[in-house]
Amino acid sequence: MVTRSRGFRSKTRYKLKKDLRVSRANLITKKIQTFDESDLVHIIIDPSVQKGQPHPRFHGKTGRIADKRGRAYIVEINDGNKAKKLIIRPEHLKMQE
Repeated sequence: MVTRSRGFRSKTRYKLKKDLRVSRANLITKKIQTFDESDLVHIIIDPSVQKGQPHPRFHGKTGRIADKRGRAYIVEINDGNKAKKLIIRPEHLKMQE
């Protein structure tokens, strides 16, 4: 028997799917957006950009910007009772209104 692949994007068929009309929405403004420390951001994964992508279990979570590391940001979230730090590029972040 062949063992099934369990890659980084397994079981994400619907979660990491882009809408048909949103394909041109990957603008340069999403890549160059900046955040300040202690800003609240939503983690919304853009499936067309693989670099700096968080694990799909964090899609839809809200966190706080802790620091900047290179082009990416360190986002602190609570996963259950445990505080976690994620390194995410700005294409996958959205400012909370």
